[in-house]
Amino acid sequence: MRLQYQSTVASLVPFAVAGFELATAESASPPPATSMSDKTIEYRVPEKGYVVLQAGAITAIVVDNRAVDDDVLSGHRAGYNGIATFKHQQRSENLFVPEYAGLNFEHVHDGTPQERKLLFGPRGAPMELRVIDDHTAELYQQASLHYELESCTRYHLLEDGTIEMTFECIPRKENYKENYIGLFWASYIHQPESLDIHFKGHDVGDVGQPRWIRGITPAHGTRATHIATGDHRSFVYDNQFPLSLVFNLSNHRYSEPWYYGVTHGLALVQMFRPQDEVRLTQSPSGGGEGNPAWDFQFLISDYETGKCYQFVMRVMAVPFESPAQIERVTAPHRRALGH
Repeated sequence: MRLQYQSTVASLVPFAVAGFELATAESASPPPATSMSDKTIEYRVPEKGYVVLQAGAITAIVVDNRAVDDDVLSGHRAGYNGIATFKHQQRSENLFVPEYAGLNFEHVHDGTPQERKLLFGPRGAPMELRVIDDHTAELYQQASLHYELESCTRYHLLEDGTIEMTFECIPRKENYKENYIGLFWASYIHQPESLDIHFKGHDVGDVGQPRWIRGITPAHGTRATHIATGDHRSFVYDNQFPLSLVFNLSNHRYSEPWYYGVTHGLALVQMFRPQDEVRLTQSPSGGGEGNPAWDFQFLISDYETGKCYQFVMRVMAVPFESPAQIERVTAPHRRALGH
């Protein structure tokens, strides 16, 4: 049995990469941004599977999906990639669950049941860490496994310590049954005071002005995903599809593509471009008891093989005072993302 999921697909613009099909002049394509799409970008591949980036009040460790256990990065488990450590000078401990990660590229799917190895492909497929400069690193994966999605994720630490993440991918085979590509990122938060997230929006059916919504999900996979206002597009998925977070909608709709959660006096803020129309997803126990997952999803509709697709987001950690203060300090970054 196939089900219909009502959602907005990311408004993606494919761009031309040397050797691939050209995009049209009308597409207003963004320029290539990673070493996957721009072969002139130079990088080095370190022996260890991580690199430390520092700027402003932030220290971030970018890691591939291998296990690491040394004096710099201890107890990091295999199968988790992205930001292994995210620390603010106000707090010496990691904001993310130490053995896991944040901005962890978690799933590739098409709404059909698959074995765990395929649904969690980014966790296990070989991944190459590429260090671009003192503030920039990438994680590259060749096309592999069933879905054969080539990808590259760039983590760039801005001057104030905000991480700008740019993701690019190229589908290499027509292996997506429902003609869309579902992508999912997870951030496992270490023992925050509250499991909940906060975003601007309204309840389903409410036509009033947007307000601050407190996103609460009572159990993993229950009312887990918040989609955008006016999101009416359909995605077909099988009723046996096992990733319960992906298609279980909440009773809220977001009006602005960003959200935050509070952990140990710090607001962890995730901000997205409007045209990418991501879905905001949360779990109260994704990282274990007391360790919520503050996630997001990205969909590529009517994909074409050989084309490169891209989206951009930013994540920052700042001392928390109030929603108004968070709205104020994030304003420059949200403007940069097109809000």
